[in-house]
Amino acid sequence: MFNLKQAQTLGTDTMPISFELPADVFLSTSVSMDQLVQEMRETLAFKLFSEGRLSGGKAAKLAGMSRIAFLLRAGQLQIDWLSYNPVEMRRELA
Repeated sequence: MFNLKQAQTLGTDTMPISFELPADVFLSTSVSMDQLVQEMRETLAFKLFSEGRLSGGKAAKLAGMSRIAFLLRAGQLQIDWLSYNPVEMRRELA
């Protein structure tokens, strides 16, 4: 099992995550593995952001986007990020 302490020891700021995906499910997506992984990262980032579990900056990093691009896309997806209180808004825009 790979954990954060091991990641810090190795000097990396990422951790590998893997799971089983039925081959027929993957094939039915009609996208490359790289594209599917990117879509999964973005989906997870927007989900965790919308639940308030990740800041916009961290979610943008997970999605592989700039913070501005991420927040613009969140708006397009109708994810309400403007309802932050003033302290959260300052932190988000810092």
